[in-house]
Amino acid sequence: MLKVGLTGGIGAGKSEVSRLLASYGAVVVDSDLIAREVVAPGTPGLAAVVAEFGAGVLLPDGALDRPKLGGIVFADPARLAALNAIVHPLVRGRSAELESAVGAGDVVVHDVPLLAENGLAALYDLVVVVDAADGTRLGRLVELRGMAEAEARARMAAQSSREDRLAVADLVIDNDGPLELLEPQVRALWEQLQVKAAS
Repeated sequence: MLKVGLTGGIGAGKSEVSRLLASYGAVVVDSDLIAREVVAPGTPGLAAVVAEFGAGVLLPDGALDRPKLGGIVFADPARLAALNAIVHPLVRGRSAELESAVGAGDVVVHDVPLLAENGLAALYDLVVVVDAADGTRLGRLVELRGMAEAEARARMAAQSSREDRLAVADLVIDNDGPLELLEPQVRALWEQLQVKAAS
């Protein structure tokens, strides 16, 4: 089994790379999806979030109001750290469970947005960083995701710098251009990963 850490700043295109790798046959362990799973209604994770942040972060149906919580934590590093202290151990535990179910020759791609921030590079056989210039990322967040520019800048600022992400990279996917330039790079990456997994 080859364990790959996949990361990239918000708006860099990491999710598209992850989707392509899954379509080629990679086993993708998506930390964002798991982070939602571990704070679903009725979970100990959600109870811990409510204990820390109050019932005001819940929707009327009892689910987590993610935009409201995001507004709190992305504006305050101490509150973000408090949330991470609850969610990250739960995500790591669930990721390990999913990984334990794969075959010996599989390529397991851990899609981890905050890999650099949390010093997780050593957990993987190699780290792939999806990279795009800050201006490109900001444009995508505003134009494609409909974020206000101030919110997009706050979310970008809450993550590691581009330089810090690149410093942990074993391989880099350049996604500063249009989508059609991305697929050939990801296909070539997949071929490299398969060779490494088989060796």
